[in-house]
Amino acid sequence: MKTPRSRHDKPLVGWRVLVPRGGLWGDGVAASLRAQGATPVISPLIDFAPTSDKASLDQALAELEAGAFDWLTVTSATTVDVLQAYRATIPPATKVAAVGETTAAALQAAGYRVDLIAERDNSAAGLAEQMIALEPEPRDILTLRGEIAKPVLASLLSHAGHRVRSVVAYRTIGVPSADRVAHDVGSGRINAILVTSESVAEQVRLQFPVLPAATLVAVIGPRAATDARRAGVSIEIAAETQTVDALIDAVGRFALPHAIDEFAPRTGAIPRVEP
Repeated sequence: MKTPRSRHDKPLVGWRVLVPRGGLWGDGVAASLRAQGATPVISPLIDFAPTSDKASLDQALAELEAGAFDWLTVTSATTVDVLQAYRATIPPATKVAAVGETTAAALQAAGYRVDLIAERDNSAAGLAEQMIALEPEPRDILTLRGEIAKPVLASLLSHAGHRVRSVVAYRTIGVPSADRVAHDVGSGRINAILVTSESVAEQVRLQFPVLPAATLVAVIGPRAATDARRAGVSIEIAAETQTVDALIDAVGRFALPHAIDEFAPRTGAIPRVEP
């Protein structure tokens, strides 16, 4: 049973939390965890490689800069990294749509504006629904996506009559965790693992096939929970919304699953949410 805390307490004191991505995103999450008293362990489980069709991406970004598109859709923070790496220019007349608050924040941090954020459903389908309602007339739309992402957004927008260019911006690859991290996960020294996408969930399943009973798996929103279950990962925590703050807050509602001593023997188990 969770012990009541003073509102002034940091809810994650004593927690060691695995952050599955590096870069600016990982650093930002780590800072937020430290602010709540946790010890973050940044261990990228996935990384992003250049697209195998660089010519198509180069051409699309050149046309974007030239003003060929009415809309640019961005469905992940990784796509923002690609835009930054290419020093892509989005002209004032081109509107930018983001799939959720996390992606929107990444765009704004990179100096790009955001004109539309999917609100009711932080997914490609939810973003398509809002754009279709907003734009009854056919528009020229550039959608940038990862190689393994299904072209749901492009398909829905095309079906609604829009002229859509769907371009692969990057590839996702798995990254083996360091031996030290793998040992800490297996021994139960990592108290929680954050899962932010189906790709991360797949790496959790592959790299940590047997998790200690007291290790919490926390996912960033209902959509990510569905993806994690599809990848074969049992979860305990799903944030109510697809934001880092909501994810960290959800973890903070659980009691640290061991005694005051971080290395004390573990007793009991936290029920898992079955797929």
